[in-house]
Order: sequence, then C-alpha cells, then structure tokens
Amino acid sequence: MPEISRFYGIIVAMYYDEHNPPHFHARYGSHEVIIRIKDLARIAGSFPPRALGMLLEWTALHQEEIMDNWTRARNDQELKSVSPLD
Repeated sequence: MPEISRFYGIIVAMYYDEHNPPHFHARYGSHEVIIRIKDLARIAGSFPPRALGMLLEWTALHQEEIMDNWTRARNDQELKSVSPLD
C-alpha cells in the first residue's frame, strides 16, 4: 500500500484499485482506521482520540490533495506525497 504521508507516528496510505467511497487508510502503532475523504467520517477501525484528532486535522487541511491521490490511484498513476501535519 503506497504511503502518502507520515507524521507523529501516523502513517497514511492508499491502495490502488480500491472500492468506493473515496477513502484512505491510516496506522498508528497497532491501530488502523479507514477515513472517508469527502466528510472525514470513520468507515472502519479505531484510533486513540488524540491521534484521530491529528489525522482529521491533517485531512481537513489536505482534502483536495488526498482526493487527487484517490483519482490518481483509480487511474493507476503514481501517488504524490502529501505534506505532514506540522
């Protein structure tokens, strides 16, 4: 799964040939979560509250870039790195 960003121990990645709705996967230690890009809703999994807050803040800041990567993945194009949360 191609990694698109990494910050504060959170690893964000997307699969190629994924199913709808547009989403990404994130890992933090032993926790995994899937986040829908459109409305930042958690589709599956769980994260510690503080890590989830940082992940959702990052998503809100980079929503357009993340959606662009979703489109690129669906078209079998190379994904672009997204700046980490500062």
